[in-house]
Amino acid sequence: MFDREQLTEDELERLKELSRLAKGDIITMTTLAGSGHPGGSMSSLDIYLVLFSYAHLMGKPRDRVVVSHGHTSPGVYAALARLGHLPVDEVIAFFRKAKSPFEGHVVKGIPFIDWSTGNLGQGLSAGCGFAIASKIRKETSHVYVLMGDGEQQKGQISEARRFAKKYGLSNITVVVDYNRLQISGSIGNVMPQNIIENYLSDGWDVFEINGHDYSEIYQALKKSRITDTPSCIVAHTIMGNGILFMENKEKYHGNPLNEKEYKDALEILGLEDNLAFYREKRKGIWEWKPPVEHEEIAIDTGEPFTYKVEDKVDNRTAFGKTLKDLGDRNIGKGRPICTFDCDLAGSVKTGDFAKAYPEYFFQGGIQEHNTATISGALSSTGILTFFADFGVFGIDETYNQQRLNDINRTNLKLMLTHVGLDVGPDGKTHQCVDYIGLASNLYHFKVIVPCDPNQTDRVVRYVAKIKGNFLVGMGRNRWPVMYKENGKAFFGDGYDFIYGKMDTIKGGEDGGIITYGGMVSRAVEIRDNLMKKGICLSVINMSCVREIDEEVMGELLKVPYIFTYEDHNLHTGIAPFIASYLLKHGYRGRMESFGVKDYGTSGDTDEAFRVEGLDVELMTEALLKAM
Repeated sequence: MFDREQLTEDELERLKELSRLAKGDIITMTTLAGSGHPGGSMSSLDIYLVLFSYAHLMGKPRDRVVVSHGHTSPGVYAALARLGHLPVDEVIAFFRKAKSPFEGHVVKGIPFIDWSTGNLGQGLSAGCGFAIASKIRKETSHVYVLMGDGEQQKGQISEARRFAKKYGLSNITVVVDYNRLQISGSIGNVMPQNIIENYLSDGWDVFEINGHDYSEIYQALKKSRITDTPSCIVAHTIMGNGILFMENKEKYHGNPLNEKEYKDALEILGLEDNLAFYREKRKGIWEWKPPVEHEEIAIDTGEPFTYKVEDKVDNRTAFGKTLKDLGDRNIGKGRPICTFDCDLAGSVKTGDFAKAYPEYFFQGGIQEHNTATISGALSSTGILTFFADFGVFGIDETYNQQRLNDINRTNLKLMLTHVGLDVGPDGKTHQCVDYIGLASNLYHFKVIVPCDPNQTDRVVRYVAKIKGNFLVGMGRNRWPVMYKENGKAFFGDGYDFIYGKMDTIKGGEDGGIITYGGMVSRAVEIRDNLMKKGICLSVINMSCVREIDEEVMGELLKVPYIFTYEDHNLHTGIAPFIASYLLKHGYRGRMESFGVKDYGTSGDTDEAFRVEGLDVELMTEALLKAM
């Protein structure tokens, strides 16, 4: 901990020697791998050595570290190894080798590293998420975000600065490695910026230091813990510090040394050339996996609400009511729930939760990128986290942020409203017709599109209790309550949501329509029209749009016609999943897909459907023609 006034002479000498050895490790591992970022790793190295030596990193609660400029991983690994937290020889030999944890950009699970990074500009947002977790739990732990100077050009950092100041995150410290160089040269030539002024203008405390002076680094880190605002330490450093021919040369930002340069550098450092030893060692396999913390989440999901058609409740309103109910049952009982919004609370229906639990509601403003990352990072700390937004913002605009959330195996509940042509009058820029396709690229996100308010209620309670990332899609309009033949709500009392299960809403022996969300009620209308012509089709609700229910699909293999019908890009929705299944199982009938073929038009929702040939009347004709 930073509990003493200053470092002793012995400590300063120890850090100086560790830095010398670690610089040798950095140039050895990057030369051996044939790639990497030695220059920036060496300019950040002394910061890492002081931070990892004196931050409270053991036990719980502990300080958290986010290395936003993840390409400086050689510096991180070398510092941790020389401080005894990683095996030195393995770090050097297996840097950037498949199955090794010592990847080219730092990954979560390496000791004291809390976030996988590399996509520049997201680290501060992640740090804000961790800082919120500490505030909610009333912990004294601190969050350190290490960043590059060129990285400050990213707009998401501005979003994160404002958020941190708004919510009083005084438990967060940014350290900027200010070596003034990036890949293409001087930061002033590549993209001029006023780093210090930007932080000051957003209300942060700023300290300027020599980033290679251990005493100054220590004092600044110590001082930043006791301020009442977020703090930024601008550390003036030298690219390639310690090896004269590398210093202040952008060439070495992302290029390893050749063998002559390598030998010259080792001579300057007074170190032996062990490259042959490490080459031989690298021929082996080392699959050690660093430990990853897993925090279980216990949530009281309560009893579901059941709506009738006369209640006139849409899916997003059902979500909002369930969210408030979850808050009532858990907040104040040691089970915090947090919700994030981007200036759309009235539309995404998080308003009731916000009024009841203002300390657990975070208004991110029109800053979707920042909000996506903060909510993801917070969700990874064991706090149940919802992020509600329109589809075009929550995944289209923030795909890269959700991808990094997925890489970090977060526990985010992404609630997307206003998906599909259902958005209608807002037009093509707001009609999110690609969310399933985008989410299908994310390996660990599960996607659910409930078809009525009752199923929505049960889906929200389900995702709250199941660990992992979920995307729940909802439309803008009110989708009808689905009923059974006996007049009871299909998804009412007695219904339990089971992930991956398809629901047979209506039976039929002449064919089947597979659909989901707001299209289910339209499919029922199409079926009713065809019944008048003596054709009986089944209607299947595929709410888990990426999952095949073997039992239901086994029955559909027996019918001569199968149709997919969706308010989504025809090529990236459920059609590919269904077609793949039918092909594998030797289906002998005819399959045809109906969906959105181009960006939609701005108009009444039914008009938008009609233009795409997806309204009930045109679909009835299309299915008749197909059969």
